[in-house]
Amino acid sequence: MNTPLPKENTGHTPNLKTMSVRSDSVSIQSAHSSSTTIERQRVNGEVALTPTHSSFALQATNPHSSMTAITPMASGSSQAKNSVKLQNCVSTVNLGCELKLLDIYSRTRFSEYNPQRFQGVVMRILEPRVTALVFRSGKIVCTGARNEHDSYIAARKIARIIQKLGFSAKFLDFKIQNFIATADLRFPVRLEALQQAHGQFSSYEPELFPGLVYRMVRPRVVLLIFVNGKIVLTGGKTRNEIYEALDIIYPILRSYRKS
Repeated sequence: MNTPLPKENTGHTPNLKTMSVRSDSVSIQSAHSSSTTIERQRVNGEVALTPTHSSFALQATNPHSSMTAITPMASGSSQAKNSVKLQNCVSTVNLGCELKLLDIYSRTRFSEYNPQRFQGVVMRILEPRVTALVFRSGKIVCTGARNEHDSYIAARKIARIIQKLGFSAKFLDFKIQNFIATADLRFPVRLEALQQAHGQFSSYEPELFPGLVYRMVRPRVVLLIFVNGKIVLTGGKTRNEIYEALDIIYPILRSYRKS
């Protein structure tokens, strides 16, 4: 997408405010160990930090190809889908020009820049509440939005702020990169038995992390499954992938329901 930025009559920089991210249903604790690491991944050429588990890798085959086809949605599965809450929508955009990060940092409010720690300016806006990572190459990563529309609006606002600073910023290649959502099964799960049966695609080390990590191949979604039935789904490129992953995992988890 290559659309020119609309001209605005206001001459002031939009108010910025530190964003606070909340989780409505699940609190995820990170653990430091040799088997749990922080992996550097590249999003459109820029480095972003994401949690990963080193004890397993994505498989080239579909783990669910031998499973029984999913029957029409039961009431329990429908309740699980209705409980889905989108927690974060990550997007990227390219401004199409090289940026002077120190200049941007010194002329904007509520921004951070410490090149010794992170090679980008961290900018925060109030409405919608989004944090933007601005890189010298002109690429921007927006995180914290609760839906696609808010992520798009935030990306355009950041681009407009940078344009007002005198840079020839455009609005190129906007794309949603990742959805993070939560769901509630409303029943407890026997995680040990689940890991034993699906060990090729899952990892469960309760002394390091309280949830079971399940890596689905199609759709390519990672699920953090907790004993109380709460789930965190991440990695989906669209809302449909999140719902599709829940459709696939629900009958599996139901068979490992704690009595």
